[in-house]
Amino acid sequence: MMTYRIGIDVGGTFTDFFLLAPDGGTRPHKVLSTPADPSEAVLQGLAELAAGEGLSTADFLARVAIVVHGTTVTTNAVLTGRTARTGLITTAGFRDALQMRRGVREAFYDNKFTAPPPLVPRRLRVPVRERVDHEGREVEPLSREDLGKAIARLREAEVEAVAISFMHAYANPAHEEEAAALVSEMLPDAYLSVSSRVLPQVRFYERTSTTVLNAAVGPILRRYVDNLRRRLAAAGFSGILRIMQSNGGVTSPEAVAALAASTLLSGPAAAPTAGLAAMQTEGGDSFITVDMGGTSFDAAMVVGGAPAVTTSGNVNRFALALPSMDIVTIGAGGGSIAWIDDGLLRMGPQSAGADPGPACYGRGGQEPTCSDANLVLGYLSPDFFAGGRLRLDVDAAEAAIARRVGEPLGMDVVRAAFGMYQVMNVNMASAIREISVQKGWDPREFPLICAGGAGAIHAAMIARELGIAKIIVPREAAIFCAAGMLRTDLKHDFVRSYTTLLGDDTVDRAHLAGLLDAMASEAAAVLASEGIGEAQRRFIYALDLRYQGQYHEVTVEVPEAWLREGAWGAVRDAFHDRHDRLYGYSLRDEGTPVQLVSLRLGAVGETDKPPLVADPPSGADAGHARKGTRPVFQPDTGGFADTPVFDGDRLRHGNRLAGPAIIEKVTTTIFLPAGFTLRVDAQGGCVLDDLTAEAGQ
Repeated sequence: MMTYRIGIDVGGTFTDFFLLAPDGGTRPHKVLSTPADPSEAVLQGLAELAAGEGLSTADFLARVAIVVHGTTVTTNAVLTGRTARTGLITTAGFRDALQMRRGVREAFYDNKFTAPPPLVPRRLRVPVRERVDHEGREVEPLSREDLGKAIARLREAEVEAVAISFMHAYANPAHEEEAAALVSEMLPDAYLSVSSRVLPQVRFYERTSTTVLNAAVGPILRRYVDNLRRRLAAAGFSGILRIMQSNGGVTSPEAVAALAASTLLSGPAAAPTAGLAAMQTEGGDSFITVDMGGTSFDAAMVVGGAPAVTTSGNVNRFALALPSMDIVTIGAGGGSIAWIDDGLLRMGPQSAGADPGPACYGRGGQEPTCSDANLVLGYLSPDFFAGGRLRLDVDAAEAAIARRVGEPLGMDVVRAAFGMYQVMNVNMASAIREISVQKGWDPREFPLICAGGAGAIHAAMIARELGIAKIIVPREAAIFCAAGMLRTDLKHDFVRSYTTLLGDDTVDRAHLAGLLDAMASEAAAVLASEGIGEAQRRFIYALDLRYQGQYHEVTVEVPEAWLREGAWGAVRDAFHDRHDRLYGYSLRDEGTPVQLVSLRLGAVGETDKPPLVADPPSGADAGHARKGTRPVFQPDTGGFADTPVFDGDRLRHGNRLAGPAIIEKVTTTIFLPAGFTLRVDAQGGCVLDDLTAEAGQ
């Protein structure tokens, strides 16, 4: 029987679908998200996809082989403070580590800075007497009396989840495992999060924070995944379900239920993978991806085919030390609300979301948003938004902008709308600088891959702000991450702490080999449980390194052979190079010792990828796709001009355009300003070249 494959990305405003048909054809689809129950939008979108294929939902889902699903359920729970009621059992004397955090002010020059309240209130952070030292030797046995009282207190408080984090448990997890066994016995229904299972490494605050985050979102994700699986099965789906993780890989529902925190920050994690596919026709494997949806704007950097990964992320200012894509996310989307701050125009991070949405949606929204500004400026068509499925209300958009922006600033509606547009562009350019300039990269050296339903309206002006000469808007830009999910491998991360100076006389090779073997064995077992054969397994090794006496570490990927053979000189050289790239200097010539802090293993299970199909070339003339003209605001002249409008879904490989122009697709709109040209590549993507940037180079 013919089978389909589907990628699904649940966002704050829209839920995106990417359907890969048995004949290799693709189909993007979007529905408004349903925040109260995200699975409602998932089932609605699947039903609409089925109708588009001429099948009933049951018959369609019976032919779906795999669904890869990304969700913001856990991230939204932390951002909104709607996490599960969680208790923490920890070593006596360290009850307040979660509140003390790192003990330093995060905003150095803000003397009014206040840290957010911990996810676990003090009365539910319960200390017990126990202690092991940094080498794993027991200093004080675990007090069963204290542990019993702690569990009883948490049971009386009716917690949904329990986090366990003891000092130096990474070196010896025996006390944590003993505590976990008793918690499971006395609180069998509670979600259990144990630090030596979640993150067995040094740094007590980060380990505890990550373990607590895992506990706080665990019951929420488990309920959501169980509900989704139940509803999919009832609708006729019997294929494979995979869940997107923040490390850029996917995993099984069972694995993600045990490590719920791995889905935090996972929303945009498929973008770099999708970007690599989009770059195939242009060549090269280094680029910047941006994804602008209805609520947020995500920016990521890929150099040499490897997305940047961090182990020092945070969610709503809570530390998350699990490996995750180094992606900058800001509140900048089509639904971002304009507001006045002491006479200054601001955009976001507040969003009108899917309900009621921007004022122009006509669903009761009263706040002026980015989409309202784009409509007033002519970048959006009132009759062709979402292919005509939703008619936009120009009068409502103008009224909202005039009332909340124009009148307070003494501007007419058009100037106010253009001001909103400019502020959005500057905000997004700043996010790109954060992942490029601040990491030692010049954004002018990289093409910009622009995705998201709203992104292509702003892409050209963002690129011009940064001096980027080339932009790629993929064919499936509006559902970029959903498409990327079908090209994503399974991935799991493992870590072991081992602190020592790098050198033949300081590294215990036998101990090091034991740690490597333990991680590899654990990784192989996990991949085997997911049906990944040995031929499809790939292990990536990395080290957390720092100069002796330094506070922070740098993660450096190294060949396994260097670790097995003790090639410490090569490791040091790789660290010096990486440190110089990140911070602008290295201590290579000073002879400062390099210290190893942790070993890391990324276990990859390679999956079958959909083929990249090249369209046959066509001529340069795009006249067949021209729909007409409409007045569009031109940034270079500061006024409206009749601008040709093209049907983007009718453009063919090889077609070329010169700005100014508007290219409308069912799921996205591209604004091509004067000074830009556009050509259609073999995959149906639009490549924009800024002639003014090229002339200036």
